[in-house]
Amino acid sequence: EYDQEAIDACVKLSDRYITDRLLPDKAIDVMDEVGARVHLKNINVPQNILDLEKKIEDIKSEKNRVVKSQKFEEAAALRDTEKRLGEELEKAKAQWEEESKHKRYPIGEEEIAEVISMMTGIPVRRMVEAETEKLRKMSDEMKGMVVGQDEAILKVVKAIQRNRVGLKDPKKPIGTFIFLGPTGVGKTELARALARHMFDSEDALIRIDMSEYMEKFTVSRLIGAPPGYVGYEEGGQLTERVRRKPYSVILLDEIEKAHPDIYNILLQVLDDGQLTDGLGRKVDFKNTLIIMTSNIGVRQLKDFGAGVGFATQSKVQNQDEANKAVIEKALKRTFSPEFLNRIDDVIIFNSLS
Repeated sequence: EYDQEAIDACVKLSDRYITDRLLPDKAIDVMDEVGARVHLKNINVPQNILDLEKKIEDIKSEKNRVVKSQKFEEAAALRDTEKRLGEELEKAKAQWEEESKHKRYPIGEEEIAEVISMMTGIPVRRMVEAETEKLRKMSDEMKGMVVGQDEAILKVVKAIQRNRVGLKDPKKPIGTFIFLGPTGVGKTELARALARHMFDSEDALIRIDMSEYMEKFTVSRLIGAPPGYVGYEEGGQLTERVRRKPYSVILLDEIEKAHPDIYNILLQVLDDGQLTDGLGRKVDFKNTLIIMTSNIGVRQLKDFGAGVGFATQSKVQNQDEANKAVIEKALKRTFSPEFLNRIDDVIIFNSLS
């Protein structure tokens, strides 16, 4: 028995979490699946039926034993008993089926969320938990996971909150960031923390090392080989993983090392929230968070140095501003303006020294 809350949840949750199918087809499928699961879960065979089945099995074994001993009269009596018990069993089953027809099991939002979780791999708790409560706690929880990068965390959380309350284009990814900073300051760790917080699992992190995509021909590895080429059926390393896990954090490590043609492919993702793979399938990136890490400009900063003198507060502040200017200049040299304009935020991580 579906209450109104469950029917609403079928439409709302299937529309939000099952992205590769259309309504009302996917909502009806979810209802059907939930009904079948609840029915199977509540099948309890009555004890009298189990007892009769056990008696029949015992009599069959006994009958086979006496036939082997050539005690045919005894075997005939056992056969008659088996037949009588078989008739009793059929009657008991018919009665149980008749009673089961009139039983109704309640189905609520929890059961719907459970089935959609099974279909999509997204944790149930995240679906049912109030969105506003989750967003409110996000900043504090993230600060506990990554140390010394409060400003970076705040910028990421604000972008996600904007997306969730509908102030952002729903066709685009949840957020797109470039994380800049030297090695070991927590860029990758923050991406892992986001995957854990948003999707309850580090498995939701799709990590791609862009230093493997320095050549022009490696573009086909990301989206899949075109028809007629070797590996055509396999799909791309990025598109296939996102197609299987549409709710994920995509980490493109050392983005500045990728071939410029890869930036053109990423433009399509950042603009339309989708990418067509080698097999011609449209892969949806609307529910992904895209993070590109880089240590661009860090070498220039090391060469530049901090100068001589005492570290007063104003000097530290001026130094930070100068560092940001150096990094922004290096960014503009490496990436095209149309690529940088589509990034939500460029986040410069503090050095932990």
